[in-house]
Amino acid sequence: MQLVPLVELTRGGTLENRHLGAIAVVNTQGAVLAHAGDPHWLSFSRSTLKALQALPFMQAGGPEHFGFSSQQVAMLCASHNGEDMHVAQAQGMLEKAGLSYKALKCGCHVPGIFTQQERQPPPGFVIDERHNNCSGKHAGFLAYCVQHGLGQDDYIAPQHPLQQAIRRDVARAVGLTPEDFRLGIDGCSAPNYAMPLAHLARGYARLASGARDSEFGESFSALSEAMTEHPELVSGTGRNDLALMQAGRGDWVSKIGADGVQVVGSKSRGEAFALKIIDANKPALFAATVEVLEQLGWMDDAQRAALEPWRAQDIKNARGLLVGQRQAVFRLQGAKV
Repeated sequence: MQLVPLVELTRGGTLENRHLGAIAVVNTQGAVLAHAGDPHWLSFSRSTLKALQALPFMQAGGPEHFGFSSQQVAMLCASHNGEDMHVAQAQGMLEKAGLSYKALKCGCHVPGIFTQQERQPPPGFVIDERHNNCSGKHAGFLAYCVQHGLGQDDYIAPQHPLQQAIRRDVARAVGLTPEDFRLGIDGCSAPNYAMPLAHLARGYARLASGARDSEFGESFSALSEAMTEHPELVSGTGRNDLALMQAGRGDWVSKIGADGVQVVGSKSRGEAFALKIIDANKPALFAATVEVLEQLGWMDDAQRAALEPWRAQDIKNARGLLVGQRQAVFRLQGAKV
């Protein structure tokens, strides 16, 4: 099968839900080291693409040109909660580029700090584009346009020189040609690309390898270091990428994407895995991600304990009664543990 059962839920001992997906574990050369289901399953990269979308800006010396801090480099890769710390960094990026937040074309939505915790913004809370989880990425897009004298009104159009440069560099990073990609439009209105999971994972293996990469080494080093040094900016309070990168102690470069995508790279190993849950169920995605780390032998006891809540093995109801179980049911083929 192209997709296989990754996580199952039982209630009273009876199967209730089954979440299908695929996993690819690769090295920097793109060799598939382990897999579950089809490692070449075609999937939109969604927000896992952000660190790679920053490549043209990084390669052109954009952070140095504008004086971006390491925190602001992390924001290029962020799917953030729209907390005060995120808004402040996005605003700082825009100010350094001489721009207003009104130049952002990512749109507005209720910040994740409220939706993640299922609560409403306080009365009088004003939401603008800086609260959008992609505002850091878009601020970087605009800074690139300022640096290169490009039009800003259409910077998210697929034919814009910036987006063409992104498509070129992303293809180089993942080992494809620009023509190999399937084009889609992401939630923030920017172009997004579908690619085989193994190629997405290869991009993160190279990102995690940092300065060892012969093509993008300086850029990958700056991006991966910023992400692991400031995981709270890449995600935010209560988020899985924050938990994973904190547990990884600087080694794991983690990025979630909408609709059931997760990628994690290991700096020390020069390896990464990409995972897709086809029904986009987040608890299943989190549980499967921790199980991959387990089966690959990437975790010690302290890391295992820190990430135990993300397995969410016990299902409890509103009264706290244990009513079911969530279990990973896959075995990685080819994993050497």
